[in-house]
Amino acid sequence: MVTGATAGFGRAVANKFARNGYNVIITGRRKERLDDVEKELATLGVKVLSLNFDVRKRYEVEDIVAGIPDEWKNIDILVNNAGLAVGLEHIDKGNVDDWDRMVDTNVKGLLYVTRAVSPLMVAREKGYIFNIGSIAGKAAYEGGNVYCASKAAVDSLTKSMRIDLLKNNIRVTQIAPGMAETEFSLVRFKGDKERANGVYKGMKALTAEDVAEVIWYCASLPEHVCINDLVITPTQQADVMFTNRKA
Repeated sequence: MVTGATAGFGRAVANKFARNGYNVIITGRRKERLDDVEKELATLGVKVLSLNFDVRKRYEVEDIVAGIPDEWKNIDILVNNAGLAVGLEHIDKGNVDDWDRMVDTNVKGLLYVTRAVSPLMVAREKGYIFNIGSIAGKAAYEGGNVYCASKAAVDSLTKSMRIDLLKNNIRVTQIAPGMAETEFSLVRFKGDKERANGVYKGMKALTAEDVAEVIWYCASLPEHVCINDLVITPTQQADVMFTNRKA
């Protein structure tokens, strides 16, 4: 099950697992895009269940996950991917609506989905949960304030979830990417393509497929092996502050 499967990491992860024979549950709030992904995955010879909901809406998440057909309830892997950054203003000039959107999606949405899905794993004493964090959850940067805080929450929640689910044999991994060229910056800058493209100028950034490969690697390890926390950056990026851009 992959949340936010309509673009970026989520779409690449769903595609990677489908190509390797997994039946896939995809979720997203954009129905037309979700339908496109469903059609794409269906050509790979696997079963696809498409769930159209917004992770920010608690009761919607609860009702839809509870209503999954029995044949789909044996969820082996959950990828909590849905997330975003909006804006880059200093804290004194921040847009409170943007703050709410980030916290509601990145933190509360992850919690709502995990609360709905994890009992299915606990009942089977088996499962693997991936939380998509960010290097922004490891260190703050100018203008990152609430986004960094939301991803720091993902970092902490991942650790807590691993402890809480330890006795149930459920693995929990955080994937914390650095600069990755998806629609991330386009969303952050609210459709400003020039500004979004400038983020990656002079960089060979990560791709969504790179991150999908890393998640597949972790999931492919023997069941007694759990990668707790995996930070991945482009070779030209050392951390949130240091990059080596080429002209």
